[in-house]
Amino acid sequence: MMTEKSSMAQSHGKYAFVVNKAATKIDIKNEIKKLYGADVARVNIMISPKKTRLLSGKYEWAKRPAFKKAIVTLKGKKNIDPNKLKEPKAK
Repeated sequence: MMTEKSSMAQSHGKYAFVVNKAATKIDIKNEIKKLYGADVARVNIMISPKKTRLLSGKYEWAKRPAFKKAIVTLKGKKNIDPNKLKEPKAK
């Protein structure tokens, strides 16, 4: 998830991800370790509610579905590139 606020938080080792609604903090921590190879210190989760708003006309509505967002804090001064995933090792 790339917003201005999440981009500024990356300098402090915090990264924002949109996750599955059924995912738990432990699931998210394990996936970050597997995908990026980084140790996770803390996982904060928030659920954004669905929203509807009126656009230009009085009958035109815009709808945004509800989603779950995770803020992941890494241990130490580690940095990751959220756009690049770690390649799995061949057996």
